[in-house]
Amino acid sequence: MTSPGTRAGEEADDLDVEEALALVKENPGPPGGTPGGPATHPHAPHHGDPQPHGGPHPHSGPRHHGDRHSATPWPEARATAERAARSAVRAARRAPAPAPLDAALGLTLATPLTALTDLPSFDTSAMDGWAVSGPAPWTVRDEGVLAGHAEPAALTDGEAVRIATGARVPADTTAVLRTEHGRTDERDRLHPTREVVHGQDIRPRAQECRGGDQLLPVGTVVTPAVLGLAAAAGYDTLTAVPRPRVDVLVLGDELLTGGLPHDGLIRDALGPMLPPWLRALGAEVRTVCRIGDDAEALHRAVTASDADLVVTTGGTAAGPVDHVHPVLSRVGAELLVDGVQVRPGHPMLLARLGDDQHLVGLPGNPLAAVSGLLTLAEPLLRTLAARPAPESYTLPLRDAVHGHPYDTRLVPVVLRGDRAVPLHYNGPAMLRGIAAADALAVVPPGGARPGQEAELLDLPWTTGGIGVCFT
Repeated sequence: MTSPGTRAGEEADDLDVEEALALVKENPGPPGGTPGGPATHPHAPHHGDPQPHGGPHPHSGPRHHGDRHSATPWPEARATAERAARSAVRAARRAPAPAPLDAALGLTLATPLTALTDLPSFDTSAMDGWAVSGPAPWTVRDEGVLAGHAEPAALTDGEAVRIATGARVPADTTAVLRTEHGRTDERDRLHPTREVVHGQDIRPRAQECRGGDQLLPVGTVVTPAVLGLAAAAGYDTLTAVPRPRVDVLVLGDELLTGGLPHDGLIRDALGPMLPPWLRALGAEVRTVCRIGDDAEALHRAVTASDADLVVTTGGTAAGPVDHVHPVLSRVGAELLVDGVQVRPGHPMLLARLGDDQHLVGLPGNPLAAVSGLLTLAEPLLRTLAARPAPESYTLPLRDAVHGHPYDTRLVPVVLRGDRAVPLHYNGPAMLRGIAAADALAVVPPGGARPGQEAELLDLPWTTGGIGVCFT
């Protein structure tokens, strides 16, 4: 969801679907390039360089990452992520590509879906019954007409033939009489039990479209229904904007991948949670790498990645093992967002690694990481994938919500009728609230009173849309 604050004034700089697709088409790829090969960033430094050549130094001195005065307001952070993706689309060399139907769910059409033939391509029966010719009664042929069979012989006046739904209608058919609307007499002649209207229950050729008609425009997100329409229209592949490629780096020596927490160790919740969530946001998650608190390993992973987006978990503050900022400084990254005025998730960050590559640093606490995902990763991935921004909407809060004195709060809620009900267990380290939630309420600084309207951020699997599929 995009905050209303990102839409006001010239700073909104929102990238609509058509413009995103136009930018993709302007960059068809380098001659002889290999899709998915290592990315080359004109302004990215060599791995050992302390700062980018010819660009501003990303760190001009020690940063106080907990300082609210240096953090970015929440709406501005989301707008910055959209603008960063817009710049990346301009710089990227990924052209629209054909995708098989079974791999196209959630992609955005880069070319219109045009009818390849008439639909239906011949007159077909809309019901099981009889194809009849002329006035009743009718003499019924012995053989029937089934779907998928060769064109049947034409009917003569006063003749009928059994026909199945979807079967090709014989030439000179007057109408299709439904099974429940006909009876035969002692001479095996067919009589209607109600009036027969010329052309009834026949789907005429080109009833839905003619060959060459535009069925869906550029920018349409491929849903299951779009896949069905494409298949019916004769498509085997769809030309679409590729999914943004994401590498996930899970940081922290204290994380367990199995069993119960023990001896100061805790289970890794983000490793299992982030990949399907990122896929629901339209990404192709290529790798999930557990690194621990190892600055050199983090440096190697960041510099080796050619993904469109690198997502890290934890290590974004200024503690003794928080290595994300030092590694970004070492690789010459440009910090676009360094802390956001939002709770939970204040120490999230967004950095530009190269012209068409970014890094989103999520806090290590699970709900804080969700906040960072929806604040920075969602608008960036949506813009890269040329998906339309969801419409902003509000609902009144059933209960009061305590606010932070200065920062926006994101609070899990369930939707009950025309009200949003705030949930408990909404601390930065808690997932119990978000696991039961339908959405996150955007609570302004100072809090909200009962009945106050709050903007809602839908969770991808609660909208009934494409996010329900994680494959």
